[in-house]
Amino acid sequence: MDNQRIIGQTKSVGYQVGVRRTFPISQEQAWALITTEEGLNSWLGEVTHIILQPGQTYHSKAGTGEIRIVKPLQQLRLTWQKEEWSKPSTVQVRIISKDSNKTTISFHQEHLSNQTVREEMKLYWEKVLDGIKERALNT
Repeated sequence: MDNQRIIGQTKSVGYQVGVRRTFPISQEQAWALITTEEGLNSWLGEVTHIILQPGQTYHSKAGTGEIRIVKPLQQLRLTWQKEEWSKPSTVQVRIISKDSNKTTISFHQEHLSNQTVREEMKLYWEKVLDGIKERALNT
């Protein structure tokens, strides 16, 4: 019974969650939906100031963190710690181009403290993708 893990629990990174959705948009449009001021506010919470470069820290109404990896049109990796969390999580956003008019946006978060936080963040990321879908269809 020792090796039976709860959904989302890993040996090395605590709890994790991933959600993804494919949109009928280009890779460039997907990147813009994630990295423009409006885009960042939609998933990081109202960001007061952010520079998308490794080593830069940021503050938003939802939490604080540090930018770790920026690969334009492909990937963002950053730490994110909500005020009530005892330690930061790691968020990875990937933009995966299927063809010129089909792109997947993926959010993956690890180092979550427990199953409750994992479920909370799963719902959060699904809601974020719903918002992105709405904005993508209006572009």
